[in-house]
Amino acid sequence: MRVGLIGVGWGAHVQAPAFAAAPGYELVALCARTESSVRDAGTRLGISDTSTDWRSFVEREDLDLISVATPVELHHEQTLAALAAGKHVLCEKPLAVTADQAAEMVDAAAASGKATAVSFETRWQDGRYTVREQVDAGMVGTPFSVRLHQSGPYWHPSRPLQSLWMYDLASGGGYLNGLVVHDIDFVCSLFGEPVAVCADVRSSIPTRELPDGDTLEVTADDTSGILMRLDSGALAVITASVVGIHARGWTFDAFGTAGTVTLSGAPRKDRILAGGLADDGLVERELSTQQKHRLPDADGQAARGLVRAMALMLEDWLPAFSGTDTSVPSFADGLRAQRVIEAARASSAGAGWVTL
Repeated sequence: MRVGLIGVGWGAHVQAPAFAAAPGYELVALCARTESSVRDAGTRLGISDTSTDWRSFVEREDLDLISVATPVELHHEQTLAALAAGKHVLCEKPLAVTADQAAEMVDAAAASGKATAVSFETRWQDGRYTVREQVDAGMVGTPFSVRLHQSGPYWHPSRPLQSLWMYDLASGGGYLNGLVVHDIDFVCSLFGEPVAVCADVRSSIPTRELPDGDTLEVTADDTSGILMRLDSGALAVITASVVGIHARGWTFDAFGTAGTVTLSGAPRKDRILAGGLADDGLVERELSTQQKHRLPDADGQAARGLVRAMALMLEDWLPAFSGTDTSVPSFADGLRAQRVIEAARASSAGAGWVTL
């Protein structure tokens, strides 16, 4: 598949090396809004075919697949244009700024007959992939309770600013979109469809000082707690905060009729998975990193882990181009997550439990 990539921030950081690592793909062209950015990315990646006009880019007859890795507010328009041009499309998460936009993208994908997917690549991270194997093997059975918590320092006042659009809710910023969307997808894909949502979503730090001395008004979220009632009967609790200095890590557990699965760890440290059936003891084991793909250079171990996960997802997606169903997350999965996020914001604003 000859791939054209739109967006050279996250796209160049994770998607480009993943396309290089996965068999069956060739990244041949890059597109971004500013000429200097796309030129510099092309130099780093060894790609000389660059553009700043995404509208003509998606129309190119020599491209089979368009990968959309731009800021969230651009996903909807660019994806619809690429599908209309007859391209397969991979879109970064979250799928869109609103659930209505995401629903339009689902409909357009179905009408196009093309292969589409959303980048929920964390399903292929070592720990989460192993959890899925254990759940599929019956370790949990009918679920009672699922909990997933993540923490990080990314918006702590002591940390430098991220891209400014990340702080703007209208542009698709915030960590419901940036982080928790992965957790919603993971939990629902394993334990059932969400039927009702209750949440508290907040911006702990309302303003940040810009380098020029101006003040940035923060409208997007950094901390959230979501309760979901699933159609399986389980209660799912997903919490996250990115204002915890020295607090980067995660914990996960699932309890059910058959047994328990838990996962805990932190970047660059041992990750421990434990599982046990009701009539057995709890067995712990460290998770080893999958080495299926030789990875091109990527910045830092965290990036390398995401590149590996993305490459594994891309490999599993290959049969879709021949019309075969795959387990790779679909636009419908992206829509489901966006509906949960919108319900969480409505609940936090005073709606209480929101039925989906």
